[in-house]
Amino acid sequence: MKLANWRKISSAMDKTNLILEIIDARDPWTTRSRKLEDIARRKGKKLLLIINKADLVPRQILDQWIDIFKREGIKATYISARKRLGTLKLRKIIKREAPQLPAEVFITGFPKVGKSSIINVLKGHSSASTSSVPGNPGYTKHFQLYKIDRSLYLLDSPGIIPAEGGPLEMALHGYPPEDLRDSIGVAVALLQRAILSNPKLVKKVYGIDEKDPIKILERLALRRDWKFKDGEPNLSEAARQIIRDYHRYKLVFYVTPKDLGLSGS
Repeated sequence: MKLANWRKISSAMDKTNLILEIIDARDPWTTRSRKLEDIARRKGKKLLLIINKADLVPRQILDQWIDIFKREGIKATYISARKRLGTLKLRKIIKREAPQLPAEVFITGFPKVGKSSIINVLKGHSSASTSSVPGNPGYTKHFQLYKIDRSLYLLDSPGIIPAEGGPLEMALHGYPPEDLRDSIGVAVALLQRAILSNPKLVKKVYGIDEKDPIKILERLALRRDWKFKDGEPNLSEAARQIIRDYHRYKLVFYVTPKDLGLSGS
């Protein structure tokens, strides 16, 4: 996995007058890059958070996140690039928030938040490659400038900015499941969140009627015949599948501000 160069990202910010940070509606808080935001803040650059995949989360929860970010002094809006919801509104918001027009806007975010899809819908046709699973082809490898219209240009960064935090955060930031040092711990955390969000979700998706994440991994591994030579279930392979299914929208759930100890009121 090729990581972006923070020095180059910082330099690219100098050439633009608005920063778009794309985050995932299923967990907006964790899919933010605090380092990216700190660089933008120190440079005096205006930041706009784009909460993508809004079709996967109830509107009242999205509004709570908007309020949370507003308290930090950060403007945010939500869209669904894959469902083409809110994209016309997004273009208007970008132009309204840009300090001047024509505007050159820097768009960035962790892998799998849907950055390339947003570029594509803003342009009106596919021009940036996309991929649903971390580690697959489809990542932006070089800075690219896209003309949206006569008054709006998007500067796209390499898609893989360095992951931040522990194993769970790295997984949510698009780090390949195969490279995680604790894929089982990540899968357990994801399953706990899934069960908290919807107690019936695991049974619906996998046909497994269990609430204990380890037992779910065991059952999934045995069902898929992922076993070691001694017959023991390969929990690591099952865990990696859980992570892939989250990114592929097979295991769909979301966290709320309350789940993370934040006030949504």
